[in-house]
Amino acid sequence: MTWKKKKGETAGQEPQAASGAAAAEGLSKYKKHLKWAVPLVVVVVIAAAIAIRQAGQAQTVEVAPEYAQTSVTRRTIAQTLSTTGTLNAANSYTVKTLVQGEILSSDFEEGDEVAAGQQLYQIENSDASTNVEQAQISLDQAQRNYDTIADYRYVRSPVAGTVYTLSVKVGDEVSSGQEIAVVQDASQMVLQLTFPSADAAHFAVGQSAQITLDGTFEVLSGTITEVSGSDVLSSGNVLVRNVTITTPNAGTLNTTQSATATVNGISSTNSATFNYKEQRTLTASTAGTVASIYVPEGGAVAEDGIVLELAGDDLEETIQNAYESLRSREISMRNAQDTLSNYTITAPIDGTVIQKNVQAGESVESGKEMCVIYDMSYLEMTINIDELDINQISVGQDVAVTADSVDGTFNGKVTRVSMVGKTEGGTTTYPVTVQVEEYGALRPGMNVNAEIVVEQAADAIAVPNAAIERGDVVLVTTASPSAPNALADMVAPDGYVYVQVETGVSDENYTEITSGLQEGDIVGYVSMDTFSYDDYGSDMMVLGMIAPVLGGTQ
Repeated sequence: MTWKKKKGETAGQEPQAASGAAAAEGLSKYKKHLKWAVPLVVVVVIAAAIAIRQAGQAQTVEVAPEYAQTSVTRRTIAQTLSTTGTLNAANSYTVKTLVQGEILSSDFEEGDEVAAGQQLYQIENSDASTNVEQAQISLDQAQRNYDTIADYRYVRSPVAGTVYTLSVKVGDEVSSGQEIAVVQDASQMVLQLTFPSADAAHFAVGQSAQITLDGTFEVLSGTITEVSGSDVLSSGNVLVRNVTITTPNAGTLNTTQSATATVNGISSTNSATFNYKEQRTLTASTAGTVASIYVPEGGAVAEDGIVLELAGDDLEETIQNAYESLRSREISMRNAQDTLSNYTITAPIDGTVIQKNVQAGESVESGKEMCVIYDMSYLEMTINIDELDINQISVGQDVAVTADSVDGTFNGKVTRVSMVGKTEGGTTTYPVTVQVEEYGALRPGMNVNAEIVVEQAADAIAVPNAAIERGDVVLVTTASPSAPNALADMVAPDGYVYVQVETGVSDENYTEITSGLQEGDIVGYVSMDTFSYDDYGSDMMVLGMIAPVLGGTQ
């Protein structure tokens, strides 16, 4: 700020001193004898001080202030907010036990780095292991029971073949055990004959045979698929053995056709009719209504293929009960496994063990704090920002972090700006989270200083803050490049002119000039080094006279 005095005024300090002494003497008297008159004394003193100031102004001779000069330069200016906070680890976890027992192992120590999932403690768990085994047995039984009952709704064929007969249609009611269909495998025909025991004893499964059809004498190729191991006495009192021969069916053979066979020139002792390789009668496993037919009569069905499906309220209830029993066993199994897992205590996070409370060989109760782990991947702190400044803070802003106990400045980042404030004493602040990744020797628990750059101008034309006067005008020397832009209606000291400027970012010492000045300009300003109280004694006298009086009223 530039101080100015009117020209042509004369110096006169004696009246000031006399008036001041009289006022002081009067005040002293009233202070000693009339405390109730203190407010009146204050009014009198203020009035006297104003009179003194007016008298002094009428008699003071202008003393030209001394101006400091500096060149307009370019610099980086940053407007910052400063506050303090306490550092914390990125994450911390207190490991507790949910079970009781003896600690069998604890293969780690304080200061060790541990990974998430790494085993920390093993607690004796024999009872829990037995419970898991029992739960598994119950679950397996429930699963088998459900699979069986759930399959009651389907009538399946145990063999591959053709549905020879189908005894029901959709909508029919069937009872448990009722015959549903007959399935035949007619792709191969089986012929069971007898051969002399002495010869049959040398036959082997897989050996070739020649089949001769009765009536047509057609010869077919066959293969021995079974040879009886015991002898029987035939009707002709001859010892024989049963031999089963199988032959492919091209569709011409049926169960009414009979035939004989020879093996290595040895003829069978009898003739027999063919049988299908497989023929099964399908029955319903439960009562119900035929809901769907998957394979019609004459259709081909695969082994374990579904021929038809049954439905019914009783059937569905039976299946549902079996399912609920299975789910109950699954839950019991999961609970048993969870309990067993509680006996093995693992690290919940990657981090550093900072405290170990229990050693191997000790016994613990449920809820015991076993150890404490810090995630030191970064440090963070929460700072509180005033409501007047919070809108200048945003996620991603740089934060300069310093600590009294650690040398250097550490870079932090704003990672969260809370929308919920806290009001105390009529002032609202908002929590802001700052994260420091490269924290060097900083540690959790340290109190640190945080400085947030809220606005910055790089390579900006700047002048000292004191050079900017009210109305955003600046004194420049008449030789400055910007002097031609002088304000004609403002009177400046000799050798200077006033120019209008526009300002930008400010810090504690400098202000950015966005227009009105240029490099090479020389600005003048009254700095604190050149300011003299002697030039403005009347103002200081007023304050000096009032202060003792106010102090005496306390």
